[in-house]
Amino acid sequence: MQHEIIKVAKFGGSSLASAEQFEKAGAIVKADASRRYVVPSAPGKRDKSDFKVTDMLYECYNSVMEGRDLSVPFGKIIERYSGIVEGLGLKLSLKDEFDSIRSAMLHRAGRDYVASRGEYLNAKILAEYLEFDFIDASEVIFFSDNGNFDSDKTNEILSAVLRRHKTAVIPGFYGSMPNGTIKTFSRGGSDITGSIVARAAQADLYENWTDVDGFLMADPRIVPDPKRIDTITYRELRELSYMGATVLHEDAIFPVRFAGIPINIRNTNAPESNGTMIVSHAPSDNTGAITGIAGHKGFSVITIEKDMMNAELGFGRRVLEVLEKHGISFEHLPSGIDTMSVIVSTVSLSENRDRIINDICAAVDPESVSVEDGIALIAVVGRNMVKAKGTAAKVFNAITRVGTNIRMIDQGSCEFNIIIGVEEHDFERSMRAIYEEFMPD
Repeated sequence: MQHEIIKVAKFGGSSLASAEQFEKAGAIVKADASRRYVVPSAPGKRDKSDFKVTDMLYECYNSVMEGRDLSVPFGKIIERYSGIVEGLGLKLSLKDEFDSIRSAMLHRAGRDYVASRGEYLNAKILAEYLEFDFIDASEVIFFSDNGNFDSDKTNEILSAVLRRHKTAVIPGFYGSMPNGTIKTFSRGGSDITGSIVARAAQADLYENWTDVDGFLMADPRIVPDPKRIDTITYRELRELSYMGATVLHEDAIFPVRFAGIPINIRNTNAPESNGTMIVSHAPSDNTGAITGIAGHKGFSVITIEKDMMNAELGFGRRVLEVLEKHGISFEHLPSGIDTMSVIVSTVSLSENRDRIINDICAAVDPESVSVEDGIALIAVVGRNMVKAKGTAAKVFNAITRVGTNIRMIDQGSCEFNIIIGVEEHDFERSMRAIYEEFMPD
């Protein structure tokens, strides 16, 4: 018996921002019968001056909580969806849905419920337009009492439900708690929903449709016209996403990685482009030593000095216990014999900086503790780095050429990535210099 190909297609907010974009997405789905399950985001911006519907919904929530009139902000949301419905020529009426959502808002429904209605309404429209079944995510995607995603329960129930629907639209971004209340993933969580659906459907491919041709080697806001990555491994993507690359929500990798399902990043506005394939394993090739470069600002370095630190058993553990007590996770630990540096998010230090320093002093009795803000981290990632001689030298040569002072160097034993710390004012030019070193014109 021949295997029936199944694809799950997730469309981002820019891909469903207007009736015109809906038509593009619809044409993509209808062009391939194997695209059986579709996951939509809420409508995004139609242009730079526009607003995302999710942000408009948050404004409605704030209006209610602050006792302001809901009519104007909610009226804009009704107008937005009505424009899409009319533009598609549908006979669908969303009046009952709008009345129900408005009533829930006035009765102070939770913030997660309010935010989730963007995807819910878009999925209703898309299901009608495609003539697919509608499956409410709250009935098939579950969170546990502590608010964590319940993977096993979701996969069991969602798999059974999908088997009863040849084609369906499942709204992204949310699920339900054990008591039935709505719970959302973090922003960008529709990527996660798409991945969850792909796993449950035992899909052959998870397509993530957005407004770019694929995953780029660097941030185009910093590096002009960076090259597209044709193939990237889950591990490489995870590293680049964590360090600031934002095409795909980093948590969206795990459900499909667990099931061995490849991801294809595609452009709704240029469906003829092959995009970027994200796979479990990719052979080393001759396309270059690195796969991509990513990074972001907003880090601080806590430096602790004490003679004979290396001989003091448990010194590092006690420092990290202080950070744990304050709910702070660390990024890196570049250290010497008599010094220990901990790199953390600056935001995480903002409220308790003095208390954290005092607690570190109490825990390890150092000679000095200092905190320096204004640090940026840059990650150079690539599966070919381990076999490419001189990769680290090229990174250092590049940033030395533009006069950047390296504040930290971290390379794992697997030689999969190199992470450097620089001062924030050197961040952009360092990124450009590294890209130009590996990708000369």
